[in-house]
Amino acid sequence: MAHTTGTAKDATTCDLVLVGGGPRSAMLLERLAANASLLVRGPVHVHLVEPFSPGSGRIWRRGQSPLLKLNSMAEDVTMFTDDSVECAGPAQDGPSLAEWRDAVLEGRLTDVPPLDEDLRRQLQELGPQDFPTRRLHSVYLEWFFQRTVARCGDHLRLTVHRDTAVGIHREAADRWRVRLAGGAELVADAVVVAVGHTESAPSEESARFSRFAAERAEHGVVHVPPAYTNDVDLEVLQPDEDVIVAGMGLAFIDLMVLVMEDRGGTFDERSDGRLLYRPSGREPRLWVGSRRGVPYHSKIRGSLKGLPAEPPRFLTREAVAALRDEHGLLDFATHLWPLMTKDMAYAYYRELVTGHPERVLLHWTEFSEKFAAADWYSEARRALVTAAVPDRADRLEFEDVNRPFHGRQFSGMDEVQRAIAGYISRDLDLRDGGQNSETLGLFLGVLGVYMEIGRVLSLEALTPESRSIVAGWWHGFFSFVDSGPPAHRLRELLALHDAGLVRFLGPGLEVGTDERRGVFTAASSQSPVAVSARALVEARLPATTLATATELLLRQLKADGIAMEDPGGSGKMLVDRDQRVVGSDRSPARRLFAVGAGATGWGQGAFARPRSNAAPFRDTDALARSILATLAEAPERSSIAEAFEVPDLREDEMIARIAMAHSSVG
Repeated sequence: MAHTTGTAKDATTCDLVLVGGGPRSAMLLERLAANASLLVRGPVHVHLVEPFSPGSGRIWRRGQSPLLKLNSMAEDVTMFTDDSVECAGPAQDGPSLAEWRDAVLEGRLTDVPPLDEDLRRQLQELGPQDFPTRRLHSVYLEWFFQRTVARCGDHLRLTVHRDTAVGIHREAADRWRVRLAGGAELVADAVVVAVGHTESAPSEESARFSRFAAERAEHGVVHVPPAYTNDVDLEVLQPDEDVIVAGMGLAFIDLMVLVMEDRGGTFDERSDGRLLYRPSGREPRLWVGSRRGVPYHSKIRGSLKGLPAEPPRFLTREAVAALRDEHGLLDFATHLWPLMTKDMAYAYYRELVTGHPERVLLHWTEFSEKFAAADWYSEARRALVTAAVPDRADRLEFEDVNRPFHGRQFSGMDEVQRAIAGYISRDLDLRDGGQNSETLGLFLGVLGVYMEIGRVLSLEALTPESRSIVAGWWHGFFSFVDSGPPAHRLRELLALHDAGLVRFLGPGLEVGTDERRGVFTAASSQSPVAVSARALVEARLPATTLATATELLLRQLKADGIAMEDPGGSGKMLVDRDQRVVGSDRSPARRLFAVGAGATGWGQGAFARPRSNAAPFRDTDALARSILATLAEAPERSSIAEAFEVPDLREDEMIARIAMAHSSVG
């Protein structure tokens, strides 16, 4: 059913369709509302197409396990573009998730969606540095959406279609027709595709694993391909059965929670501070490995002890412009990475030197001056760090960060278990112990670079190979260092390991099949460890590529040449610097935009830290203003003809359109 709010349509109304109603679209709607009165004369009728609840969408919907959590603290999540954001549109301040929690409990907010008993309990227990559940976050997102709708004013009118878009076709030179699965069609002056993470056809290897399992299903052989973990039927993983798990990122953490604690197991704290897991008896045994062989670093809590954080100092517009003048298209590894590493390491050493002066031999003034003068990959930089930082464990090398066990050969299973469990324990000491704030310096340095790089450089300035590195390796490295699970999840992982329910396979994971025995196999290229099992889980999200997307809308856009894949090899839908969809003729489509996980870009998320001048807010404001400027050029049309131009409307939509036409003619 379509839900409508706002003023009636008149002859100067422009129509905008937002395909997808998750956080990215909610943020865009807020920016449209903030800027509309400044950039368009008549009202804009926004049609938001989303089968799930608007604001939260599919990924953040309430209908998922109450044990699944964000990997951000409550105080680090906001949807509001505050006055720290450098953008052309007006700031609209609002509460972070932590501040929203306080306002709800204190009765200062009365427009909050209904809360069940479990959500109210979560609100009462949530602290600023706690990690909220995704269910609770969904309420915040839905509240933000409703608050945005209430603030739309006369210049923005909204209709929500609880449906799925299955096609976008050009109606005229400057107009588009959007087909919905329910049979309705929407004609618009502009369309934004913001479908987020979508389902995808399996890779050739995954398809082979699925066929292998299907042919042996009667013998209990199971394959779980890449998917959003909460949408997977995990009951196929039997109690006391061995399961090979390929992947140790956030999807693995979700899997761990859902097949252990969600099946009735409990954690108790031991006298030494470690956790003890008490099994329910319904758990499988997970044999887990990956390319690195270790889980993502835990999210860090604490505060800086030294100088405050600063914006990137070396990755600047001026530095990038100079490189462009000299080289033209830039290579990620040769031209950008040395600047990025300097900024990330500068943030780390600033905190180490100023926050922990007893661990270094130079004053910050001298260290920073010499550091700034040295190239990252230079003997001068290495000599400086060697002279200033006596403990090798305090010295930062990004190759070691990226591949912590690179080059190491393990003697056997016991050594693999000790090494990886020790690595996780060390990570918790560094990130959750409160004594090693230099790791927070590194975290903030990596985050600063991740958020800044899209502002100083467009993807079009990179070589095609580098664009693929950005979408793949760089995003993966950022996620590994800065976007891991809450620390308590890694404590739980160690407890499950102690209980014998999780075993580590080691780095360089290689998964295969044994046709004779009818089982999956897993081995580490860096150890003699090898196991077999009847179940295999590929613990990762499906690849977001236009070629493999199963979403009808994306397949149609590609088939009709309206959209094309990134020639750089990322597989994403190619958009230009203004987020316009680029077609197979290599030209950007007028009035058709795409944003989010499925479109090319620097991939900076849909919400961010408060008061951080975060890239998602800057970029979304710029997109909203670009869309509104485009709509301001839309020609006037007959509102009566507009009201009846769409065939095969459902009854509720026909009634709404008749009412619109009546209001237009008085």
